[in-house]
Amino acid sequence: MSVAERWLEKTKPPGSLGRIEWIAEKLGDIQRTLCPVAQPASLLLFAGDHGVYEEGVSPYPQAVTAQMVANIANGGAASSVLAAHHGIDYRVFNVGVISPIADQARYTHANVRLGTRNFIRESAMTHAEMHSAMEVGRQAVSDMNSASQRSVVIVGEMGIGNSTVAAAIAAALLDCEAVAVVGPGTGVDAQGVVLKASVVASGLQRHPSREPLHVLQSLGGLEIAAMVGAYLEASRQRTAILVDGFIATAALLVAVRIDAQVLDVCLFSHRSGEPGHAVILSALNAVPLLDLGMRLGEGTGALIAYPLLVQSCALLANMASFSDAQVNNRQ
Repeated sequence: MSVAERWLEKTKPPGSLGRIEWIAEKLGDIQRTLCPVAQPASLLLFAGDHGVYEEGVSPYPQAVTAQMVANIANGGAASSVLAAHHGIDYRVFNVGVISPIADQARYTHANVRLGTRNFIRESAMTHAEMHSAMEVGRQAVSDMNSASQRSVVIVGEMGIGNSTVAAAIAAALLDCEAVAVVGPGTGVDAQGVVLKASVVASGLQRHPSREPLHVLQSLGGLEIAAMVGAYLEASRQRTAILVDGFIATAALLVAVRIDAQVLDVCLFSHRSGEPGHAVILSALNAVPLLDLGMRLGEGTGALIAYPLLVQSCALLANMASFSDAQVNNRQ
């Protein structure tokens, strides 16, 4: 028997719950069980600053990265409010934030270096720095599952300027023009979008390699490298990944290019309002669960979609079968 066959026994017309049925089927495949679960879940957030910020790609000061990390850890950000509401454990990791952050609950200092370098002048990271950041993500997933095996992990990010970095990664790996994947990010105007596209194009010209680890090292961010490491480890441990928006999916693209099997454990939560997200989703043949025009990051789109996973598993587990309820099935 399969999960799909279990759905056929439930007191409803076949397929009438639409993609809600597919969610449990996907989780069943990942967990290798006929009784999939979506609880407990964890939110792992990785934060870092970016040298390309020097090019004027964000309307916010770089100090906002550290301020928002503290806000997330203190429970005041959208991601932490949603995680607490859904009973999801969360932790934020400082992988490359420039400004100091006080130690506090739900915060881990894992700083590899104080921000990346400006990728239009040099590689964003050294080979060693990239791998150190990836190891932060790997270890975060490993520690999470060692403490208590998780059914679902959401990987989020915080970093002023990282929509520019994500666009550069996407353009490099998908071999497309910068203008196809650059968007407003935190809210730049039309002139700002043109500037971001120009910066991305300069980065692509300076760093011609399209090998995924070279792209990550030369154009990426420390928090994005940590996300790549987290995805690879979650895949290795067959923990379902509920993928967030543009930056999270750009990091996933790197992970999938390193190991295509990562895609097997992924569910895509939503389609971001960032234009580049649709481009990456199309390249991955991914159909997101929601399309709400969100572009906040922090894992918020995935957190909004998470209850769909819980509800799918609950329906599969608790709906009566035709025989149990003594309801006639089709003649």
